[in-house]
Amino acid sequence: MNIPNQLTVLRVILVPVFIALYLTGHYYIATAVFIVASTTDLLDGKIARAQGLVTNFGKIMDPLADKILVYSAFVLLVADGLVAGWMFIVILTREFLVAGLRTVAAADGIVIAADMSGKIKTVLQMIAVPLLVMRNWPFVYIGIPADKIFLWACVLMTIYSGCEYVIKNRTVFTKGGI
Repeated sequence: MNIPNQLTVLRVILVPVFIALYLTGHYYIATAVFIVASTTDLLDGKIARAQGLVTNFGKIMDPLADKILVYSAFVLLVADGLVAGWMFIVILTREFLVAGLRTVAAADGIVIAADMSGKIKTVLQMIAVPLLVMRNWPFVYIGIPADKIFLWACVLMTIYSGCEYVIKNRTVFTKGGI
């Protein structure tokens, strides 16, 4: 298994570590684990492209590992009342919509690559989660609700990128009798 794929697997392995730390109230360490896991997302793609190590495993598992990491965190944050349930539902709805769109397109031999708006959405999520886990530290001391600002940015970018995927790929809905 190449290094980018090992980093992807590491990201998945770190999810239960993050969850356990969060649930036991070790928010600082949980945040550090989340940030390390998020960083593997940046590294695996860069290394894979730079060294020509892009694999089918990586194409499937990299975005899946991101979703497992981020949505596990959001479930915890919703349970603790730090994220409104409807916001998480909007985020999940976009993911199911895009996944469904990609599945239908793949059946016709069409590959729908990640757009920049989807990548921005992921980055915003990976910034918002640590801020929310840390209860807006250190911004709480200067009165800036950075956690909520990034959370709202996530939701808005989620809606925007979901609409963008549907509009750009609307022909997928008209093929095959949909």
